[in-house]
Amino acid sequence: MNLILEFLLLVGVIIYSYLESLVKLFIPRRRKSVTGQTVLITGAGHGIGRLTAYEFAKQKSRLVLWDINKVKREVGDVEIVVNNAGAIYPADLLSAKDEEITKTFEVNILGHFWIIKALLPSMLRRNSGHIVTVASVCGHGVIPYLIPYCSSKFAAVGFHRALTAELDTLGKTGIKTSCLCPVFVNTGFTKNPSTRLWPVLEPEEVARSLINGILTNKKMIFVPSYINISLILEKFLPERALKAISRIQNIQFEAIVGHKTKMK
Repeated sequence: MNLILEFLLLVGVIIYSYLESLVKLFIPRRRKSVTGQTVLITGAGHGIGRLTAYEFAKQKSRLVLWDINKVKREVGDVEIVVNNAGAIYPADLLSAKDEEITKTFEVNILGHFWIIKALLPSMLRRNSGHIVTVASVCGHGVIPYLIPYCSSKFAAVGFHRALTAELDTLGKTGIKTSCLCPVFVNTGFTKNPSTRLWPVLEPEEVARSLINGILTNKKMIFVPSYINISLILEKFLPERALKAISRIQNIQFEAIVGHKTKMK
């Protein structure tokens, strides 16, 4: 009997959640204030990290542009951390160098663990803070010649989701989490990217979307936002249809294939 009641309650929660999401489509989310808060951004020297720092500066936040050994001693508790540092080496698996694979995982996911382990205790004490994981659409779907990168970004998305669930279980609902998942961004790391169905984004657009997502406590920030719909559809389409979409998409960029640089 209890199981039946719990199931009925679950159905009610699901219906309520869908209705709530529908209403939120038409009502702008309230933006929180980050004025005066200490924001730590990794990989802030260029691209998304640099422009995200500019956006936080407009909000009059106190910025820390990353030196891991001096942060806690010099600025005290960090209230917002943006794990933005990233590494990518486009190549087929056999052409990928061992040290490049290692660095990809060290920067794209292992660094998240060490940084958050260092900063989370003070957030837990205060039950306040915001942890931002910069991942990629490659953390939800795969692209050939980016096996280490896709694998590390799947891990980053998993890190975000597992950390979010753990904080909720601990009752630390004052600590917010966000995960940024853009498509190709014109930062220069991937040479000459092009697609038919996705735009190649400019860093300014991604940074604006990220800061808006942080200020509205958005959990998953897709850029562009309609990517979320295409990812949902992929779960229901047969393999033959997905291959046809991939051919139409025609994603291209420079990559090392057979130890030679080619457009793939």
